[in-house]
Amino acid sequence: MVGAARSLQRAGQQRGFTYIALLLAVAVQGAVLAATASVWHTAQKRERERELLFVGEQFRSAIRAYAQTGPGTAGQLPATLDDLLLDPRFPGTRRHLRKVFVDPMTWKAEWGLVRTPDGRGILGVYSLSPEKPLKTANFRPADRAWEGANSYSEWKFVYKPQ
Repeated sequence: MVGAARSLQRAGQQRGFTYIALLLAVAVQGAVLAATASVWHTAQKRERERELLFVGEQFRSAIRAYAQTGPGTAGQLPATLDDLLLDPRFPGTRRHLRKVFVDPMTWKAEWGLVRTPDGRGILGVYSLSPEKPLKTANFRPADRAWEGANSYSEWKFVYKPQ
């Protein structure tokens, strides 16, 4: 009978140890998941930055193509982004851009527009995101002005006529 009582007493002590070990395991898993989520978030943001750089360059190239072509209106800039999708200066279908891209930072097809001084033409676009960029250096020579930018809205993809 005394042996049975000791056996029950030891079993109770072991259950307490198992409970503590389980709590510790859950805490460690939580910490690992938090660290993984942080790394994943940073990787996602870097990927969205690369996408923004690609999309912005597409807009810049489309504005350049629009300005450099046209029946007797070379140098004219688009009045709207839709003019890049279907150039109204040509009788047929002329596209400088296939679609108005979604801003990868805001997930909206809304862009800030850099207009000409008279406000009639579009020189470039920029993201409306107020987020601080991860990339702050090592830009292409044409984009060196973005170094040290405090938000993505400072990354202006502007066509500069020569």
